[in-house]
Amino acid sequence: MKSLSEQERLQLGRLVINVLDDWEIPSSEQVNMLALPGKVSGRHLRRYQDDTPLPDDPDVMKRVEHLLGIADALRTTFPRNNKIGILWLKQPCKRLRRRRPMDIMLEDGLSGLITVRTHLDCSFAWRESERKD
Repeated sequence: MKSLSEQERLQLGRLVINVLDDWEIPSSEQVNMLALPGKVSGRHLRRYQDDTPLPDDPDVMKRVEHLLGIADALRTTFPRNNKIGILWLKQPCKRLRRRRPMDIMLEDGLSGLITVRTHLDCSFAWRESERKD
């Protein structure tokens, strides 16, 4: 992944924090989901919506990419009502071993984000399978 400018990281920070807020994820869990380095607390997240760019950290950027990919996949899967996508995140899913997608993302780290995105986004799943061959 190419290195992003400070302005790009600022825009991504605003976007991803808004998505996580829409999904009603508590601030402390947002910090964990983004794997923000250092001693970032839930209180500090507001800085990423105001004037602080996300860290130029490959792990953080991968997580942001997957979270925004999940948000986009939810938008296209449930185009008429974004609240249905949020509800889907909070319900046990048969194809995910009856786990809630939200729990998978919170508990399984980057691999959980990839699992949920793969489930929702068939084009992403196809690209990932092509890389493994």
